[in-house]
Amino acid sequence: MDIPEELRRASEFHGHLCPGLAIGYRASRGAMERMGIARAYDEELICVVENDSCSVDAVQFFTGCTFGKGNLLFEDHGKQVFTFASRQRPGRAVRISLKAGAIPPPGEDVDPAERREKALNQLVSAPLEDLFYVDDIDFELPQRARIHASILCDNCGEPTMETRIVEKDGRRLCIPCSQGRSSASMRLKAPST
Repeated sequence: MDIPEELRRASEFHGHLCPGLAIGYRASRGAMERMGIARAYDEELICVVENDSCSVDAVQFFTGCTFGKGNLLFEDHGKQVFTFASRQRPGRAVRISLKAGAIPPPGEDVDPAERREKALNQLVSAPLEDLFYVDDIDFELPQRARIHASILCDNCGEPTMETRIVEKDGRRLCIPCSQGRSSASMRLKAPST
């Protein structure tokens, strides 16, 4: 099987070569080519992913969209759908969604290694339009990422982004502590009298 060198490099980042990584590779490359843009240095490219599978590692690797920079957004829909937008092209985006039948379905009588190789070959070699629906859509850009102050949780003492603090019974709590599910031990002690 002829795997592109850049996909092999992505597999080193991801940990293995798999169909999911190839899906993210093809979606990312297809969007970037269609939009005529390069890998993001900062927040100039935004991607909304609708799954948390191997494909998202390829999106991060190839596009430069990351959770840390705030230009990779996750919507948990369980779909191999990726929406790419550029701050240089406000109001428009490219939505790429995997077509049914783009990869062979699992079967009881199919060897998993053989199915994986067949899927990888299909994903790497087939024309983009055979694998994905590619649509230009209207899109509202999210605000640029902001850095917020941290506030100490009154229960666990861990610094928490101010926008995630919950006021409860006159106390400022992180979300896990506000829900009674913090795994952090009580770090703050009452002042001794």
